[in-house]
This record gives sequence, C-alpha cells and structure tokens, in this order.
Amino acid sequence: MSYPEPLTRLVDQLKRLPGIGAKSAQRLAFHILRTPREEADRLIVAIRDVKERVTYCSVCSNTTDVDPCMYCSSATRNHQLICVVEEPQNVAAIEKTRDFKGVYHVLMGALSPLQGIGPDELKIKGLLARVGQGGVEEIILATNPNVEGEATALYLARLIKPDDFLWVHDYHL
Repeated sequence: MSYPEPLTRLVDQLKRLPGIGAKSAQRLAFHILRTPREEADRLIVAIRDVKERVTYCSVCSNTTDVDPCMYCSSATRNHQLICVVEEPQNVAAIEKTRDFKGVYHVLMGALSPLQGIGPDELKIKGLLARVGQGGVEEIILATNPNVEGEATALYLARLIKPDDFLWVHDYHL
C-alpha cells in the first residue's frame, strides 16, 4: 500500500526517532493526520522552539534555555558537590527527589567500545576542567547499572581518584 508522498515522508522521518519502528511511525503519522490543524501547529511550534531555544549548558552539559543553566548559576546550590550522570534525563530524575542540593555534570552517554563511544566522545574533559579549578570536595558517579555505566564509573573513579582532596562515590540510577 502506498501513501501520499507527504505522509510517506512523515513516516520516514518518524522512523528515525529512537525506539520508533515502522508500525509506530505509521500510527503516529496517521494520528497527526487526524489531529486538528491547531494541535498539529502547536506540535510544529514546540519542535521549532526546542531546536531554536534549547541548548546545552557550557558548564555541565545539561539542557537549558539560558547559559549557564539554572543549576550552575544558582547561588543556593552546593558547587563543591558534583553529581555525574549519563544523560540530561537523569538530572530530571534526581531533581524529582528534591534531596540533592549540589550541581551536575552530564556526560552525554557512557563508554561503549562496541558502539565506538570512547572517552573522547563524552564530556569528560569538561568534568576534569571543573575539578581542576578547585573547590570540588565530592563527586557522585550516578551512572546507569549496566555494563556501560559500570565501565564509565570505574574509568572516571580511576581518572579522578589521584586527587586526594576528593571523595568519589559510586551511585547508580
């Protein structure tokens, strides 16, 4: 069954999203087609706004619409305590607990040699620069509890540990 060219293009673009296969892409495309024009326009505007206004913090690499982000620029956060996470979504999960009062560093992934992700592909240099500036007393490695997360935490702990003034804790999300 062939669809009109604009619908086929939409399905093809939706299939490029992570976790969206051909059937899900078709379902989403037909849902968008059935949606009232005003609702579809709001989706278009939201996507455009994200691409135009959201970026990554120059300090911690978290998503933000101001630079530095609200955590890095906050005078009420403990800048001596850094929680290292893999992805920006992890920051949101930790913030939901309302318990953590430090700042973050987002690696933008985890070490995965099989996928070609080594230390140079992650935001490790930025973390080391922050630690090198002094004032950091504690680092929490909050990586995911899988092979890649474990390898990343171990790599970072070994990389940072020589600085005796730091406490490095391994905590998994």
